[in-house]
Amino acid sequence: MSPMSRLALMLALTTTLMTAQVKVEKIAWKGWPNCYRVSNGEVELIVTSDVGPRVMHYSLAGGRNVLKEFDAQMGKSNEKEYQLRGGHRLWVAPEALETSWALDNGRVKIETRADGLTATQPIDSAGFEKSIRITMAAPGSGVTLEHKAVYHGAKPLEMAPWTLTMMAPGGRAVTGFPPRGTHPKDLLPTNPLVLWAYTNLADARWKFYEKYLTLRQDAAATAPQKLGTFNADSWGAYALDGLLFTKRTEAFPNRRYPDFGCSFETFTNAEFLEMEFLGPLRRLAKGQPASLTEHWTLRRGADFGAWTEADLDRVLGPVLAEKPRAARGAGPARKTPGKR
Repeated sequence: MSPMSRLALMLALTTTLMTAQVKVEKIAWKGWPNCYRVSNGEVELIVTSDVGPRVMHYSLAGGRNVLKEFDAQMGKSNEKEYQLRGGHRLWVAPEALETSWALDNGRVKIETRADGLTATQPIDSAGFEKSIRITMAAPGSGVTLEHKAVYHGAKPLEMAPWTLTMMAPGGRAVTGFPPRGTHPKDLLPTNPLVLWAYTNLADARWKFYEKYLTLRQDAAATAPQKLGTFNADSWGAYALDGLLFTKRTEAFPNRRYPDFGCSFETFTNAEFLEMEFLGPLRRLAKGQPASLTEHWTLRRGADFGAWTEADLDRVLGPVLAEKPRAARGAGPARKTPGKR
């Protein structure tokens, strides 16, 4: 190898290492003075410690946020009523005002690491201490989110962790059914398809395929829509202006799930679209946790063409064939005593 070739190789390796380094920095953002940006040169994610725990921003480096932002609620805190606010959050299922809608309008504790951070909320009015541990891959767009809800109530409670990702308007969500089969070879059902009282399968925002289900967000359509299903390989994708966001988790067919057995649900109204994962139901005593882990990716260049089954196979096949990847074991958490 010539000297010039060696130099070019060293420069390329140096550039790759620099790009791949995960960086965690405290910033002010959208009116909140205490935010933390996790980035690796390819993607960036923002969590605020002024409310939450919530992931409020996820984008390609310098790009648009694919998560919903309610502009009038940005930068605010300590409200007396629940705020949708936007972003990604951890809830408790089955849905109930007393547990699911417990306020998250106050400060959270942030512990940073070399490859991410953990945001932990004080015990809420429902008796849950909720946290999200965020780990960013280097290189790539992969982010792993480990959600945990520790129960501190006096009486045992049956619940399931429920993670909700609010997407920016104007896109289309996709999820997949379990592997398809043939009749009469495959006689047993593979999954539920769960409707809510307001679900309307005749709504034009829904489209059913052999292997997929899509839901389009439409600002002109004011009636909410929601469906749920189960898949051991639960995943959701969201296409928005040439970007493709994906989230994935593992579900367990031998466990009980909320909402007639759902591991994945999707909801939309005129303002946003939501993709949601649910964990298995657990009866928790005081001090016991429930957890759910999911994996995110983001990429550009997603062209679904006419949105045919073949188009979905072409775009999603290579994406779903990838194994979720995120950095692990990069070092202990760095606590920031006395700081938010």
